[in-house]
Amino acid sequence: MNRMNRNRRAGPVLRGRAQGMSLIEVLVSVLVLSLGLLGIAAMQSMALRGGQSSLESSQAVMQASSIFESMRSNRDNAASYNTAKVCSASSITGTSLAANDLKAWLTSMKTTIGGSATDTTTCGQISGCPADCAVTIFWDDSRGGADQGGSSRSLAVEARI
Repeated sequence: MNRMNRNRRAGPVLRGRAQGMSLIEVLVSVLVLSLGLLGIAAMQSMALRGGQSSLESSQAVMQASSIFESMRSNRDNAASYNTAKVCSASSITGTSLAANDLKAWLTSMKTTIGGSATDTTTCGQISGCPADCAVTIFWDDSRGGADQGGSSRSLAVEARI
């Protein structure tokens, strides 16, 4: 009987100590969980911006290759592809093959990198042709989250025609 009395006395004491978590413990666990979820959301946002910037850089490389191929197909008039920094296809005058290639190149560049043909931040420049052609493409990288202190980026590619 002595043994049964001990078990009866221990029961209520144990139940009194293990009644569950306190409100403060719940609040602390919710705070830790929310901070972790905010960290994951920030990492996802950075990954998306980095992906956008990488996409725009890849498109700029493809556009540089495109104009180089146009110059190679019109090798005799490669010097007529030289142009100062131009941001609008309407500013390119003439109806020669080189002028038409430059207009099409700039329009294509604006739609693929800038997102629309009316984009004002995407520009191109070609110099040094026909010997050592250098193509430089400029664009606004604010959607990609430019990390170098500004939102504009450029890509310079050189090739022999």
